[in-house]
Amino acid sequence: MRWTIKSKPSEVTVQHLAKALNVENFVATLLVQRGIETFDDAKAFFRPSLDHLHDPYLMKDMDKAVERIEKAIENDENILVFGDYDVDGTTAVSLVSSYLRTYYPNVATYIPDRYHEGYGISFKGIDFADDNGFPLIIALDCGIKSIDHVAYAKERNIDFIICDHHRPGHFLPEAVAVLDPKRDDCNYPYDELCGCGIGFKLIQALGQNRNQTIDDLILYLDLVAAAIAADIVPMTGENRVLAYFGLQVINSEPRPGIKALIHQVKKQTLDITDVVFIIAPRINAAGRIKHGNHAVELLTEFDFEQAQQFASEIEAYNSERKDLDKLITKEALLQIVENQEKERFTSVVFQEDWHKGVIGIVASRLIETYYRPTLVFTKSGDRYAASARSVKGFDVYNALEACSEHLEQFGGHMYAAGMTLKKENYQLFKDAFEKEVERTIHPDMLTPEISVDAEINFTDITPKLTRILKQFEPFGPQNMTPIFLTKNIKDTGYGKPMGQEEEHLRLFVKQNNSEGIAAIGFGLGDKYDLTTNQKIFDAVYCIDENEWNGKVSLQLRLRDIK
Repeated sequence: MRWTIKSKPSEVTVQHLAKALNVENFVATLLVQRGIETFDDAKAFFRPSLDHLHDPYLMKDMDKAVERIEKAIENDENILVFGDYDVDGTTAVSLVSSYLRTYYPNVATYIPDRYHEGYGISFKGIDFADDNGFPLIIALDCGIKSIDHVAYAKERNIDFIICDHHRPGHFLPEAVAVLDPKRDDCNYPYDELCGCGIGFKLIQALGQNRNQTIDDLILYLDLVAAAIAADIVPMTGENRVLAYFGLQVINSEPRPGIKALIHQVKKQTLDITDVVFIIAPRINAAGRIKHGNHAVELLTEFDFEQAQQFASEIEAYNSERKDLDKLITKEALLQIVENQEKERFTSVVFQEDWHKGVIGIVASRLIETYYRPTLVFTKSGDRYAASARSVKGFDVYNALEACSEHLEQFGGHMYAAGMTLKKENYQLFKDAFEKEVERTIHPDMLTPEISVDAEINFTDITPKLTRILKQFEPFGPQNMTPIFLTKNIKDTGYGKPMGQEEEHLRLFVKQNNSEGIAAIGFGLGDKYDLTTNQKIFDAVYCIDENEWNGKVSLQLRLRDIK
C-alpha cells in the first residue's frame, strides 16, 4: 500500500480557523482539508440543521412533477411507483409510495426482476402499468437514459416522472418531468443526492403544497440515511444533513422494517458504518437472491410482528448471498490466476452460471486482491451482463463510454456501473476495455493508497480530540474518517493474530514513554511478524472506540503497518 500524507493547507487559513473556533491548529487543519475554512462553515459542519436543506423547487422540472401528481390525485388516477432493486431504489420506492399513501390510496409499487427484466425501467413494467390502468409512473433511481422506454409508454398514454441521480446521456427521455441535478440545465445547488434523496426532495415539494413542514417528513429519513450509506455518495452538503438526522431516526424511532433488521443483529446504537455493513446488505439481499419486492414489503410494513417475519426471511437471503459470494469469489480469483499470462491493467472474468445478484460484490472482492478496474460477467438470457467496480481515482464510467460501441446498454457512475452486451462482442469489448484503461489510468492508481490526514504522536490523542473527532460523523466520501500516521511504535508483548484463520491482528502499542493503547487490524494478520520481539514499526490508523460488556474504551483501528 502507498501511504500519502495530504498536502498541508494554507497556514493563514488554518490559523484563522483555529482562532475562530478556539481549537488546536492540528484540528483546524483536518477541517480545512475537508473544505471547512470559516466559522460559518464549521458551524454548519458541527451543527447540521434541517434548515440547511435547499428549496426542492430549485430543482429543474420539480414544479411539473408536482403538478402532474396533483392532477393524478384530482382525477383519481392510479399511480405506479417504480424503482431499481438495490438499496437506493427500494428505499426510494418505499419512501415515495408510503408518503403518497398517507393521503391517497391509489398507489402501487413495482420493482423489476433482476434476472428477467434487468436494471432500470423495463418494457415488462410498462406493460404491467398499461394492463392495470396506471396512466402515471414515477421512476426512482433509474430512467435517465430510458429514452425508448418512455417513448413506448407515451404511445400507450402513460406519463413518466423520472427521479434519477445518474449521469444523463446526450438526450433526455421525453417524460413529463426529469428530476436529476446532474442535468446540464439544472441549477440545483447540490448535485450529489442519491436516488432516494431525489425522492425525498419530491415529497418535500409535495409536502410544501400541503402546508407541511420539514418536521412532518423527518420520519422518512431512516430510509434516506440507509440509501446514502449504501450508495456511497459524498457525505457533504445535503447528504450529510439527511444522513445525520436519518441516523437519529434509526437510533430512536425507526420504521418497523428497519427496527426488525436491527433486532436481528442485536446492536444498540448504529453509526453510518453499521448502516453500510448491517442494514444495507440485508435490504440488498432481497433483490440479489429473490426479488426486490421483499425489501419494499419490509420497509413499508407498519406491523412490527409482520416486519419481523419479513426480516427473518431476508436474513435467510443474506446468508445465501454470503455463501454465493464466497464461492464465486474463489472461482473468479482462480480464473484470474490461470489467465494471468501477462501484466494486465484490468480484471475481466466470466462464467455463465455465476449468480447475477452477487457479481457486483464479487467485483469489489477481486479489487481487494488484484487492485484493478474490474468487471465480472455472467450469462443473462441470451446476453452477457456485468458489474463494474473501480479503483480510487479512476472513472470506470468514462472507460465504458469509450468502449460503448461493443455494449448494448450501460449505466452507473465513477466507481460502479452495470452493462450488457451480445455474446459475440465479449472478447472485442474485453480487449477494448483493457486498451482504454491502459491508455487513461495513472500507474499510481494500480497500487492501493492510504491517504493520511496527519502525522501525530500518541501523546496527541486526548479525550478532547476524541470528542471532537466524533463530531466529524457521519463519515463517508469527501468526509472520510481521519487517518493518522504514528512512527516508531512497538507492541508491548501482548500482540497476537486473531480469527479462525489468524487473518486479523490484535496489539497493545506504545510510543516512547506514552501509555499503551489497544489496536486492532482487520485483515492484517500476515503483518504479525513485523510487530514481534520489540521491533519498531510505523502504523496508519483511525481513532476508534471499542464497546465491550457495556464499557467503552479507546482503541486504534489499524489500516496498515510498515
